[in-house]
Amino acid sequence: MPPRPAFPSRSSAQAGRGPRGRGVGLGVGVVVLLLQATAAPLLAGVAGSAASSPAAVSPKDPLPGAISGPGPAPPPPRSPAPALAPAASVPAASVPAASVPAASARAVPPLTQAEFQELLRRGSLEQLAEGCQRVEAEERLDRLRRIRERLLLILPAPQPLPVVLANAEVLLSCHQPQAALTVLDRISPAAGAERLQWLLMQWRAAQAAMDHRRAALALERLGAARPARLEALLLPVLRREDGSVVSRPALDLLADHLQARGFPQAAATLLLASQEPGVISAQRRLEALRLLQALPAGERDALLESALDQAAAVGAWSLVGELLDAQAALPSERARQRRLRLSPRIDDAYGEWLILRQDPAAAVRSSELERRLRSPEARGGHREVPPPAAPRLIPSPSPSSTPSKPVVPQP
Repeated sequence: MPPRPAFPSRSSAQAGRGPRGRGVGLGVGVVVLLLQATAAPLLAGVAGSAASSPAAVSPKDPLPGAISGPGPAPPPPRSPAPALAPAASVPAASVPAASVPAASARAVPPLTQAEFQELLRRGSLEQLAEGCQRVEAEERLDRLRRIRERLLLILPAPQPLPVVLANAEVLLSCHQPQAALTVLDRISPAAGAERLQWLLMQWRAAQAAMDHRRAALALERLGAARPARLEALLLPVLRREDGSVVSRPALDLLADHLQARGFPQAAATLLLASQEPGVISAQRRLEALRLLQALPAGERDALLESALDQAAAVGAWSLVGELLDAQAALPSERARQRRLRLSPRIDDAYGEWLILRQDPAAAVRSSELERRLRSPEARGGHREVPPPAAPRLIPSPSPSSTPSKPVVPQP
């Protein structure tokens, strides 16, 4: 049985009738559950404070700054539906980049013309998603365009948010992110859990379409001018061949979008607002320094010292070496000497050689280090090639196991 719709409206009741309605209902349930799982950190923040929910803004609002002042307090958000509570316990890293199942790996025959026409006339969302996978395998761009046009018309506005999300999800699985953005523009939910789901889908579609303006706008609205909220939100960016998903913090993704739009100052300001301790904080400070090329040497040195403290506290010595290299380039003789003392400790002959090779007084040490340099694929390197496996020997049968010939008496 399809899951019961989470919206009490006439259109939702009609969507559950007939074969097409059943396909829509299944797609709605999967999409809503997965978006609820991704939005779990934000929903927790919304429940804790009414002021932490993002303001309701129309999609045509201009892009706000990376770190802006708090706006007017929005109305208190609605609590998530009890039926969706189990989904919030799913970790964000387990949310796939596309929730519509891919077509079966087994070989399937191409769609005939009659089957394709019937799919366009009567196909449900799930059937169109499967048909899209088959058409892509056939490399029929004309049919792919017609499926996209059908997906834009199959559920005309107005529709409840779960139906809109399911429609956009199928378009994303069909590699049509711009069409998914068109569908999402048909609705603008009020502040609350539904708006968080809508913004998450907005970001996914804009990310797939490489629309950095809309992707940054969606993440800024999700963060509501609070970088800590974006640090806690993990978003899926890659699905591996084994089905596992690679996720990144929304704060780093927003910084990437701002940098791609030509706003390095805003991206660096966002990274420096991070409150995450340890290696992540040090990496963000180093990236911010790379973006702030015009920063005075004194301020750069202070930021590098702060990042060094964070990296050294957790023993991230490789990152410490990278930070000392950046500090020595200011230039800083103190950082240079610290880097030379660190190199033997972390067995970094290459790093020490890079510093000493330009120093005539250290020619002997530099030559010694150059002889010690090894290929990354050599023994002990970070890309060491494992030795070839020994050939497997098949044991020969023992004499006792060989059947003996019967003895034939001689006349």
